[in-house]
Amino acid sequence: MEAHQPPETTADSHFVVIGGRKWRATDPLIPPDVAARLRRHLMAARRAVRSATTSGDARAERAARAHVQQAKVALGERGVRWWEQTGDERRHRWEEGLAKLDADEHA
Repeated sequence: MEAHQPPETTADSHFVVIGGRKWRATDPLIPPDVAARLRRHLMAARRAVRSATTSGDARAERAARAHVQQAKVALGERGVRWWEQTGDERRHRWEEGLAKLDADEHA
């Protein structure tokens, strides 16, 4: 069995290439433990989207999609390009995003 290989990246490391399609890469400055927490929030939100669409709950779907967006922005995969932000702006983005996602989870 082959070990999991990281996806191919563009020369500038701004994008990963999956199935021939470019996707914005996660901000490499995010500490690994923080990135892991953000990915857990992202995966939970994606599961919530699937559950809401399956049950036909439009309100829950909107809320879940908003959480997906929050996680993707915090990871640097959406919103302002992380490579165009200062280190402080990048740190603020992921810290604020994680705080909001954590607060929503415990609300």
